[in-house]
Amino acid sequence: MARRWLVTGCSTGLGRALAQRLAQEGEQVLATARDPRTLADLADRHPELITAALDVRDPDQCAAAVATAQSAFGGIDVLVNNAGFGQFGTVEEVSDAEVHGQFETNVYGPWRLTRLVLPLFRAQGHGHAIFVGSVAGQVPFPGLSAYTASKFAVEGLAETLAAEVAHLGVRVTLVQPGGFATSYGSSTILPEQRVDAYEPVAGPMLTGIRTMNENPAINSPELFADTVFHVAGMANPPLRVPVGPDAREYLGAAYTARTKEFEDVTAAGLHLGRPSAQP
Repeated sequence: MARRWLVTGCSTGLGRALAQRLAQEGEQVLATARDPRTLADLADRHPELITAALDVRDPDQCAAAVATAQSAFGGIDVLVNNAGFGQFGTVEEVSDAEVHGQFETNVYGPWRLTRLVLPLFRAQGHGHAIFVGSVAGQVPFPGLSAYTASKFAVEGLAETLAAEVAHLGVRVTLVQPGGFATSYGSSTILPEQRVDAYEPVAGPMLTGIRTMNENPAINSPELFADTVFHVAGMANPPLRVPVGPDAREYLGAAYTARTKEFEDVTAAGLHLGRPSAQP
């Protein structure tokens, strides 16, 4: 039986690959983008796919998109919070307005849409909220302070939601992509203020982001689409799913480092407020 999907950020990259895969599988899909004209070719090829304008920063458009899916499909089975962008800059460089813009799209938008869809999930007694995070939700990258902070926030949002809705039959999954061949690198926004002192750490990071798609080993968006489609079909999907070999490597190293740090702090007695004597 075809599932009913609402997917954000489908104009390019990961969202577009997912929308196309779902349509090819015969799923019912509401593919959204700030400019739905970018989706016209998909809609022409796949009659089961419909489109809508959706800027996740706009509460009215969020409500309208949910209403459109409910009217067209009779409900929503899977919500994929994919829309997002990257704000570059170190902590000192990024302004209040730039931090707010980053969180408005990457955190407040997914929160807003999820809040709108949850009553439908509760009434149905089932549903799956999928959040597109990033390895940056666990791994700090210098020069990506606002983006990293927003993805850490999405991790907290997804994990808390999972604890709140499990008894309602609602599932939550956070997918954690590594590097993918998308427009992320070219569309990452620079801060208005730059501080030369951070060039040794932020400069190489920016170069790496801008040239990411030149890496012959970069992940294909189709891998992301395959993973999300598979996870949505699982009876008991995991909370976190790394996507791509590089994601597994980055996240594995991060978890190992955190475990060691926890063990070192515990061994030092800092959690007791009585540090043990150092050798």
